[in-house]
Amino acid sequence: MRLLKLVPDNTNIGFVRIRYWAFGITALLTVLAIGLVGARGLNLGVDFVGGLMIEARFPQPQQLDRVRTSVDRLGVGEAQLQGVGDPNTVSIRLPLPESEDEGATAAVIRKVRAGMAQDFPGVQFLRADTVSGKVSNELILRGVGAIALAIIGIAIFSWLRYEWQFGVSTAVAILHDVLMTLGFFALTRLEFDLNIVAAVLTIVGYSINDKMVIDDRIRENMRKYRQMDMKALIDLSVNETLPRTVMTSITVMLALASLLLFGGHVLRGFTAAMMLGIVVGTYSSIYVSSSLLISLGLTAEVREKAKKSSIASGAERIGPKA
Repeated sequence: MRLLKLVPDNTNIGFVRIRYWAFGITALLTVLAIGLVGARGLNLGVDFVGGLMIEARFPQPQQLDRVRTSVDRLGVGEAQLQGVGDPNTVSIRLPLPESEDEGATAAVIRKVRAGMAQDFPGVQFLRADTVSGKVSNELILRGVGAIALAIIGIAIFSWLRYEWQFGVSTAVAILHDVLMTLGFFALTRLEFDLNIVAAVLTIVGYSINDKMVIDDRIRENMRKYRQMDMKALIDLSVNETLPRTVMTSITVMLALASLLLFGGHVLRGFTAAMMLGIVVGTYSSIYVSSSLLISLGLTAEVREKAKKSSIASGAERIGPKA
């Protein structure tokens, strides 16, 4: 029985040759993502903005204006409405009552449910979440801090394990992946909550895992082919790890596609962020971070200890000039 090979053994794609195109596309997408986040902002969930959120499912699709009129007449504050998942489900955001104790909040929830049940017979209430303003501010700081510390920590690790060029290229690639995810949520207006922060951190982990595999192969080849041109060496390293990269990305995407189809709307934002992150992370690992090593001045020279190790093991080889 033949093994499934998505990438032939003799694959030799010139990734470095189109690095300036990749850099240009990456820079353009990054600027667009920052612009979208700045202009439109993120559709922050209750976790980050604070307040009361009630999710209702109607027997049939409803016009948001009609739902807003029904809620406004209850005198519980200005309502913000948004469709969630299917056309029948609506998310209703309300400000917290002046008295933020559980009794006052529960009274608002009961009032909204009773009023909407009267106006929309058959309506179902899926969930109700509350977050105070103080907690929401703390969650924002912790979420941003977690992502920033993850990027800085991974960059420092790459610097110490390899060379400083690897640390810089890793930070650039991961920052690109994070900004692409934020831009996607600004464009689609999907709710950005703590689940998405978890997805972003997972994307960072996946991206660095893929990047480390390629960086390890580049380092190994720098010791084996010490006189090979750096462009040819990076192309060789990326092509050697390409079967693993493609197979891993496809299998993860299949699992995420199942979540997207059968996981319900609660997981839809998380799954969409993960799927985008897999695509963007794979692209940045292959086309951006590896080729960026050349622009940062990385050469095939190694430390004296590595040279002696290569000579002693007989692993030194002469590669063709690119």
